[in-house]
Amino acid sequence: MTATRVDAELIRRLPKAVLHDHLDGGLRPATVVELAAGIGHTLPTTDPDALAAWYYDAANSGDLVRYIATFEHTLAVMQNREGLLRVAEEYVLDLAADGVVYAEVRYAPELNTRGGLSMSEVVETVQEGLAAGMAKAAAAGTPVRVGTLLCGMRMFDRVREAADLAVVYRDAGVVGFDIAGAEDGFPPADHLAAFEHLRRESVPFTIHAGEAHGLPSIHQALQVCGAQRIGHGVRITEDIVDGKLGRLAGWVRDRRIALEMCPTSNLQTGAATSIAEHPITALKDLGFRVTLNTDNRLVSGTTMTREMTLLVEQAGWGVEDLRTVTVNALKSAFIPFDERRALIEDVVLPGYAAAL
Repeated sequence: MTATRVDAELIRRLPKAVLHDHLDGGLRPATVVELAAGIGHTLPTTDPDALAAWYYDAANSGDLVRYIATFEHTLAVMQNREGLLRVAEEYVLDLAADGVVYAEVRYAPELNTRGGLSMSEVVETVQEGLAAGMAKAAAAGTPVRVGTLLCGMRMFDRVREAADLAVVYRDAGVVGFDIAGAEDGFPPADHLAAFEHLRRESVPFTIHAGEAHGLPSIHQALQVCGAQRIGHGVRITEDIVDGKLGRLAGWVRDRRIALEMCPTSNLQTGAATSIAEHPITALKDLGFRVTLNTDNRLVSGTTMTREMTLLVEQAGWGVEDLRTVTVNALKSAFIPFDERRALIEDVVLPGYAAAL
């Protein structure tokens, strides 16, 4: 099937997998408005459509720090049990409605403790909400498997605490770990003790790298800290000249290290210049294990269907390419091999075969 015959409705029906999606960046605008009213938090606007537009406009600054600052209002409504339960449940239902069959949701528990909840209580509440969402999605005939990545904020001092929680809750829905926050100036090796602890406990982790900072960040994440995947990683292209891979780029490709790429988000933060020229296409064609992701659905005004549609319309992708990045994501998911294989063989490949 050629790209010109692929429309958004067909893409919406395709089974999808997302590895890089932040819980606090994917709320429904109407939910933010309702929860904010309940706690007396002032928003830029109380009209859901206008609020969605405010987020999108604020995020299109080309500045990662300003992009991150848009989370003030979503985090404000995620500080109590009611807010966390609702946000987590709706998170799952929205993905299911978009055709997602596997997702890894990430968030930093330390950012949800201002209302008095402990980090452990935050994790347990979010897992309860996710479970409720998965049960409802399954009952509606649109099952989705959601695993959790706990994040430590790289510019603060609770990264090891978050890593400890990833170990404690690894049999309760938590499948891995990440560090997030401002990348430039906060190298991953600052938290080496946390990553060594996770390796000793056999908990997989990814690291945000190669977005706001370049090759040294990716090198540290992989070679010093031992990350199994890279969040974003768009600047790995700095180690590729005229199609020839440098040592780091070769390491990433040859060892099938997944790159969690987020085209719309990368445009907003200035890490890429256009969808047509986003590195995901060139890296896919060079044989890298690229995956396609939303990053923050509210903040970026996007969905997996939209990300796929943009690549079809502006970068010449076809259904085969969409299938490739979906299978790539499942191959590198932080769940057991048999579960990954079942999703690929029983859900994803049949779904794409029907489209082809």
